[in-house]
Amino acid sequence: MGVYENIKNAIIIGEYASGYRLTEESLTKDWNVSRTPIREALKKLEFDGLITSLHRGYTVRTFAKEDLRQIYGIRALLESHAAEQAAINRHDENIKMMHRANEDYKKALEQNSIDQLTQKKAIVDANKSFHDAVINASQNEHVRDLIGKVVVLPLVFRSFYWLNKEEIQQSLQTHQIILRAIEEKDAIRSKAAMHEHIFRGRDNVLYHLKEDKNDDLSM
Repeated sequence: MGVYENIKNAIIIGEYASGYRLTEESLTKDWNVSRTPIREALKKLEFDGLITSLHRGYTVRTFAKEDLRQIYGIRALLESHAAEQAAINRHDENIKMMHRANEDYKKALEQNSIDQLTQKKAIVDANKSFHDAVINASQNEHVRDLIGKVVVLPLVFRSFYWLNKEEIQQSLQTHQIILRAIEEKDAIRSKAAMHEHIFRGRDNVLYHLKEDKNDDLSM
């Protein structure tokens, strides 16, 4: 992986926590590279919305509850539309990708022998693969681009870190419902199932924030 991917993954899994200060000097030492690729990576990460510029460096972004509500609200609108369009426009290869993602999700869920962080990362990756497959099946590049700007991976990772096994299993079951609806070209059912799925994810995160008595989503 390149420097950009390495730093991005470190943010996603919380090695660089919310509010953590990132400088070119510290990152060159962390990743043993020159300043040029670090500088380019930081620009990309700022564009992704994962970091914000501060004086002569950057900080990893912190998400407040209102950020979460807005992000999930937009996601629900965009991804439910994508699921609806996927049921109309999907190809056989799209269906295969969804099945594969759900199989990877199931395997990751059953991997009890690995540490929790590695398991949750595998589940998040499989979850992303499924949602990407649905979005791609919509055959709408504009929706794909918009969703790419809205989905914040550290937020997604933290939400899965909080969930227990039963809640994660429920998420997989909802994926199966969405997949069946798309496979059967049922646009109304696929849209409704995705809409409910996204808002359930939002409600789970809000619940755990309340339990933590925390006002922001710090990694």
